[in-house]
Amino acid sequence: MSEREPPRNFLEQIVEGHLAQGTHGGRVVTRFPPEPNGYLHIGHAKSICLNFGIAQKYGGVCHLRFDDTNPLAEETEFVESIQDDVRWLGFEWGEHRFFASDYYERLYQLAVGLIEKGLAYVDDQTVEQIRVNRGTLTEPGTPSPWRDRTVAENLALFAGMRAGEFADGSKVLRARIDMAARNILMRDPLMYRIRHAHHHRTGDDWCIYPMYDFAHGLSDAIEDITHSICTLEFENNRELYDWFVEHADVAARPRQYEFARLNLDYTVMSKRKLRQLVEEGHVAGWDDPRMPTVAGMRRRGFTPASLRNFAEMVGVTKANTVIDIGRLEYAIRDDLNHTVSRVMAVVDPLEVVITNYPEGQTETLDCALYPHDHPMHGQPTEGSRPVPFGRTLYIDRSDFAEAAPKGWKRLAPGVEVRLRYAYFVTCHKVIKDADGHVVRLECTYDPETRGGAAPDGRKVKGTLHWVAAHGALPAELRIYDRLFSEPTPGARTGDPLDDLNPESLVVKRGFIEPSVAAHPAGTRYQFERTGYFVSDTTDSKPGALVFNRIVTLRDTWAKLQDKAADAADALPGEATEPSAAPKAQKARPAKRTKAQIRTHNRAADPALEARFQAYQAALGLDEDTADLLAGEADMADLFDAARASYAGDVAGLAKWFVNDLSGALGDRAPAELPTDGAALARVLTLVDEGTVTSRASKDLLEVLLRDGGDPDGLVAALGLEAVADTDALADAIAGVLAKHGAMVERFRGGEQKLFGFFIGQVMQATGGAADPKAVRDLLTAALKG
Repeated sequence: MSEREPPRNFLEQIVEGHLAQGTHGGRVVTRFPPEPNGYLHIGHAKSICLNFGIAQKYGGVCHLRFDDTNPLAEETEFVESIQDDVRWLGFEWGEHRFFASDYYERLYQLAVGLIEKGLAYVDDQTVEQIRVNRGTLTEPGTPSPWRDRTVAENLALFAGMRAGEFADGSKVLRARIDMAARNILMRDPLMYRIRHAHHHRTGDDWCIYPMYDFAHGLSDAIEDITHSICTLEFENNRELYDWFVEHADVAARPRQYEFARLNLDYTVMSKRKLRQLVEEGHVAGWDDPRMPTVAGMRRRGFTPASLRNFAEMVGVTKANTVIDIGRLEYAIRDDLNHTVSRVMAVVDPLEVVITNYPEGQTETLDCALYPHDHPMHGQPTEGSRPVPFGRTLYIDRSDFAEAAPKGWKRLAPGVEVRLRYAYFVTCHKVIKDADGHVVRLECTYDPETRGGAAPDGRKVKGTLHWVAAHGALPAELRIYDRLFSEPTPGARTGDPLDDLNPESLVVKRGFIEPSVAAHPAGTRYQFERTGYFVSDTTDSKPGALVFNRIVTLRDTWAKLQDKAADAADALPGEATEPSAAPKAQKARPAKRTKAQIRTHNRAADPALEARFQAYQAALGLDEDTADLLAGEADMADLFDAARASYAGDVAGLAKWFVNDLSGALGDRAPAELPTDGAALARVLTLVDEGTVTSRASKDLLEVLLRDGGDPDGLVAALGLEAVADTDALADAIAGVLAKHGAMVERFRGGEQKLFGFFIGQVMQATGGAADPKAVRDLLTAALKG
């Protein structure tokens, strides 16, 4: 056997111990056993990577077995989707695909064997009576009146159950174990129930179906599984698993091992809650890109490698924890940064006319597909794409300010900036419509600066992306964000739907450069200065392009230890911080988690450790929040500076630092920002005062971190003031209700959960600038009508 890397987790240590001792004859056989009653989610993806990964690493096999014991919930559609997901993640089961229904006859005979041993009996109690008579944690259960039926009577009744002689719910088969067992699961658990239902594979051949706990362990034994790996919620079931394997007539003795399931913040994993999201119309389907399903994440643009890397990153433990969703975002961003080409797209177009550029003339610029000297997974990259340039083009509206605040580094009247790959331009005139909205800019260009550098050596502070009107492809841009607005959905009210994020999908109409026209749906890109996007595999068609935002450009979880400047976005004439070594030689920090880095930093800096303790003892912050704020001195300094200027609740400020600022900050060092703690505190104060909405504050924060400036001035310059005009909001609400009349009737008919849908539509109609409280109040009144 070839030399392997050391075991990474306790399960691999167990497997290596068994191999060393010759346990299971040196074999490793794992299995992934989904129930085909829904679509797989990211928690299942972790289990797939674990089970198939262990088998691959140790020269074994992994079975794909569908535990299809509930005909009422299972469908062939789910079987096919699960197989697609496993293959998409990069794993194959070969000839080892099985179904629990393959073993129905064998399982039936095993149950008969337990009856013959006096270890199972037919019970006529209802399910509710069985539940009540099971007892409590402090009181033993009450034996069933039918517990002492003879073996002959039980065999006859069980045969009658199979023959369809009894109605659903009239009888069950139970194991005869111990009604006083400390583990309630061992108090005569159910083995079979009557269910006259059509099965997706066996049709109407059976009207009794085995319970999960009975079928699961014995299916493992039938397949001779060596390592049955499941999540911690089945830890108490292990005793029952072992009992059935020990007492049934099977030769193999599989063993169950438990690990902590994957829990992500801002996410729900319950199949019941995910189904509710779909069936009540809160999302567009199981493959909605906001869903944590593998199908949804695939459509969102996640890559198989990113999910495999994420599974490895979070590790395998015995302790239940909640994983920061930023780590998932880091995993996909890290993969895309080294694999996808760059293009330019404008999300919120503002027309620019270059008045001294010859009318009717166009030219083609040769633009790099990949950043200069930026290896893709260690391999040098080459290639370029032709990008047209002409007299009329579009820039993003957020890249212009008519009254530029202090520190503004983008376009403004009289300000010269660089158009990426093209020329220096200066704005001279602002054209507005009758309502005072800016609709066009008139600029001049310097033809000597082609390629982005001036012969006289003059510098500009800003570089903008753009799309030429000639050849621009119109596109629908779906800006996806987290589906829930709270880290623990439902924590406040008990209902996760109350925490749906109304801004989880914002649809924009923009333009993209024509180089993407021939690319197939599903192609991923980095839209320069904007984010990572993928052309939608369902809705995007030639002439009607649709792109989904996969993730933002900035790192929302881990700031890499390597602080060398990324020359990827540097152009001639732009200064960058020198790198200690070429990028191809940099050691990637994937093996060291951000949490480990923070702990190491505090161990090396007693003053930082003291702040970590003080944030908990003096400020009352929880340990996780204090850990994130005091993980490095620069961040702690920034937080303390903001705290000194903030008059609100310090816990709220801390939460904002952890959830909002950290995500926007990305891989930038706090000490290198063009702003300070006082300005950051002012951003949150503006939200508290209602001057800007929470959504608008994100745009404000992005500009502040990039260009600096005065927050109040930026709010005015960018037009971010919250819309609180009740007449304007009432008009927007009326328009939304008129557009969704059928949904209004459903709401008024009792589907109160649709309220979040209407809030989201109103926020979208107002561009996110509406005061959410005012929207809620006015919407409540309008829907009553």
